[in-house]
Amino acid sequence: MKFSAKQIAEVLNGKIDGNPDITVNNLSKIEEGKEGTLSFLANPKYTPYLYKTKASIVIVNSDFVPEKEITATLIKVDDAYSAFAKLLDMYNEVKLNKSGVSTQAFISESAKTGKDIYLGEFAFIGENVEIGDNVKIYPHAYIGDNVKIGDNTTIFASVKIYSDCVIGKDCTIHAGVVIGSDGFGFAPQNDKNYKKIAQIGNVVIEDLVEIGSNTTIDRATLGSTIIRKGVKLDNLIQVAHNVEIGENTVIAALTGISGSSKIGKNCMIGGQVGIAGHIEIADEVKVGAQSGITSSVKKKGSVILGSPAFDIFKSRKSIVYYRNFDSIVKRLKNLEDKF
Repeated sequence: MKFSAKQIAEVLNGKIDGNPDITVNNLSKIEEGKEGTLSFLANPKYTPYLYKTKASIVIVNSDFVPEKEITATLIKVDDAYSAFAKLLDMYNEVKLNKSGVSTQAFISESAKTGKDIYLGEFAFIGENVEIGDNVKIYPHAYIGDNVKIGDNTTIFASVKIYSDCVIGKDCTIHAGVVIGSDGFGFAPQNDKNYKKIAQIGNVVIEDLVEIGSNTTIDRATLGSTIIRKGVKLDNLIQVAHNVEIGENTVIAALTGISGSSKIGKNCMIGGQVGIAGHIEIADEVKVGAQSGITSSVKKKGSVILGSPAFDIFKSRKSIVYYRNFDSIVKRLKNLEDKF
């Protein structure tokens, strides 16, 4: 689809400096701009690129005054970054605006589907599944028996949702995610073998949750593994059985959360963090990357780092001391030798 500078300016409530009829059909970085693309300038350090970019239209702040000749048409707005973000959302919405049910998809007769859904090729919908309005399920997705999916949720290719799980409204679940696979429950036996403990709970994901590619969320042994409203999970995260993650918490890639741990609201957890089982983390806690949390963090708003993790300022001091440990030992030995 093509859009003119005039059309874009109307959407953004901006003013045009240049040709109002010039059109674009794609987006680009300003330093990589090509003819027929739209870009933006928000950071002043990228200003030199504006004078040589080949982008047809560039969004700039309303107070921008060029110092050289510019070939691109400018659209001046109050906040160039926010305006471009708005266009990205609109572009993405158009790009992902799929609808219709493929003849190569399978829907069980007992399943219930809402209005305006999209169901791609080789998607499988099990018995007694309930799918809300405007749900998009991409090819090769598997939706197990008795699963419920709320309105406006998008499930990308090859997602697997096991039986009895509940997915809220306005969620985004990226490719390769597995929801509701068995928790890691095995009881040691006298003969040194392990007996599997049946995992008969489910996973409940509330509204406005986004889950990155290849993340796994295990079903509870009993009850539910719960991902609260607004949680954002990165790629390649492991959430074990009976874990609960509080509202609006964000977790970066390669983090592993052991069984029955509870994480509070509005926490920020860095990449490659390991969280032991059966512990609690208070609201608004921030955890540095590669930290290991082995005991409960009870103080709201704590900022921790290290393995085992503790207060970030003390942890940083400890790292400095550790790096100089060899010289400290030598100094101690020299003092001992003197006495």
